[in-house]
Amino acid sequence: MNGPMVSRTSSEASVLQTNKVLRNTYALLSMTLLWSAVVAGVSMAMGLPRPGIIITLVGFYGLLFLTEKNRDNSMGLVFTFLFTGFMGYTIGPLLNMYIGAGMGDVIVTALGGTALSFLAASAYALTTKRDLSMLGGLMLSLFVVLIVGMIASIFIQSTIMHLALSSLFIVFSTMAILMTTQGIIRGGETNYISATVTLFVSIYNIFISLLSILGIMNDD
Repeated sequence: MNGPMVSRTSSEASVLQTNKVLRNTYALLSMTLLWSAVVAGVSMAMGLPRPGIIITLVGFYGLLFLTEKNRDNSMGLVFTFLFTGFMGYTIGPLLNMYIGAGMGDVIVTALGGTALSFLAASAYALTTKRDLSMLGGLMLSLFVVLIVGMIASIFIQSTIMHLALSSLFIVFSTMAILMTTQGIIRGGETNYISATVTLFVSIYNIFISLLSILGIMNDD
């Protein structure tokens, strides 16, 4: 008789834990997106220059590493806001460039497209019965293609290649949102800081990629 009761209690505890991780992830994601937007606004207002590729890479991977390393303690939250704030700073000069080129409407469209992409992917991951873990292998292959493509783009300046890479980044990031969200629902992802960072980076990549695509399409 104790068996079913223990099993039921364990199941209920698992559901509560899953709901807690999901709730904490979305709460932290909302705060980091707002914080990143504020930093981007300050960066724009101050007319800060775009950081070079070295600073961007060191800042991105350095802060990402520190965030993941401290994801199980309070410092993880500190590094999460440092990381997302830094990413907001990198967006500011880019947005100023688009506004200066008279493409403010492109920014609004990219923001709307990013929001719709995230909401659609999240809604699907939350409601589908399909196991999305199968996307893992495809994402790995796509990641390799993106790395090779980015290296090639350094030597080959091609608009078509740039459009293709931006499109693939959108696909890759959407897959990451799908897998991370379902991972939380099914108990595969139990750390809300890691989940938040993955979703934030995915949203960032979608936004930047949409900016790039729309910018090229609107460039007369």
